[in-house]
Amino acid sequence: MTKNGSKHPDSNLQLPWNITQVGTLILPLMPALGVISISLALLITWGFKYKTLIRRPFIQGFGIFSLLLVVTTLFAQEKIPALLGLPNFLPFILLLCACNVLIQTPAQLRRLAWILVITSIPVTLLGFWQMLGLKTPELIFNIFGWTIAPGGNPVGRMASVFMYANVLAGYLVIVFILACGLWLEKISENKGISYSALVQTRNFASLHSSLFLTIAVILNFAALILTNSRNAWLIAILACVAYAVFKGWRLIVGFFGAVTASVLLAAFAPAPIAGIFRSFVPAFFWARLNDQMYPDRPVELMRTTQWQFAWSMAQQRPLTGWGLRNFTPLYQEKMHIWLGHPHNFFLMLSAETGIPNTLLFIGLIIWILIASARVLRQSICSEQDKLIFFSYFLVVIAWVIFNTVDVSLFDLRLNTLSWLLLGAVAGVSYRYNHIKQEIDT
Repeated sequence: MTKNGSKHPDSNLQLPWNITQVGTLILPLMPALGVISISLALLITWGFKYKTLIRRPFIQGFGIFSLLLVVTTLFAQEKIPALLGLPNFLPFILLLCACNVLIQTPAQLRRLAWILVITSIPVTLLGFWQMLGLKTPELIFNIFGWTIAPGGNPVGRMASVFMYANVLAGYLVIVFILACGLWLEKISENKGISYSALVQTRNFASLHSSLFLTIAVILNFAALILTNSRNAWLIAILACVAYAVFKGWRLIVGFFGAVTASVLLAAFAPAPIAGIFRSFVPAFFWARLNDQMYPDRPVELMRTTQWQFAWSMAQQRPLTGWGLRNFTPLYQEKMHIWLGHPHNFFLMLSAETGIPNTLLFIGLIIWILIASARVLRQSICSEQDKLIFFSYFLVVIAWVIFNTVDVSLFDLRLNTLSWLLLGAVAGVSYRYNHIKQEIDT
């Protein structure tokens, strides 16, 4: 097994692993082809490993969850939207389950992270092009067949190739975390080696990799800021703090703590104190956090209003919910405004599929987190492998946080990527915990 993860430990799965890499590479820019490639890998994996997959309790849990999703459509207020909502879940659950055997090693995680970081470069560059108010380059339009909205979507917020700024923010959060993990790994490899020594040994590959990852981290962080997503800002800061804690860098933890406290005080402290911090904290940050940047926002568009409505739906039908995709018509009927989702995945799931099914899903996510935490505590992983695995652990945490104030389900690229990475973490966790059990016995 090579360190870069190009070879699969199971030769029967080499083909679907290769197809998955290609699909992941082209997914952000060519989503249809990317999803087709990943779907093909999914089918091949299930074909080869069907008996192995259905015996795993984790996958049986998601099987029960899927069955309950189908059952809730029978009790839906409006059945056609509920049926149309199933494709947002069922194929992606199959993908997550397939990744349970398709992705088994930290080397594969590392390979996948490199692919995602490489692809993020054109995505961010197109985003900067967009923020300059420029039109889509003709070459890009001819190759990919899509355009980007000059000035952002909504205007003033970077969306790049995605349909909305918050969706891009969800994508960038994932890639930023993985880029930071790869960058820290490269720093650790070069620790104690001077630049001249690297040049003398002609280790140019290491130099180029370090430079590329530095640029990728900077570009992704800058793009994250320009999405103007409060959720993404918080997750990025928490990820940086988590890495600093993991590496034992107390000074950096203190720095991010001071920066975060300054921004929060500028946004929410009493006027005399806030005024002090607003003298050096840009209004771009504190005015966005406390909504002074958009003071005339209708009550119907505020997240708290949407959350209260979704929770009232769950209370009225706690067992079966109202049916997938039923939040939108019910909210429109009550508030006289169209809204695609309530900006909280877990409240939406409770309202549309019932509280028991939502608790089952939350339990399965906690299962992934507990299993991955066990891997991080084990001594059978090298420090570098633990670092890349810790990066994916943070991605799962980031996905949970992001979906408490937004929903990543309705963008094809972000939804595919989310379930793929959840499955990757589950797959590596299962393999290492299984190895640990064999060692102990």
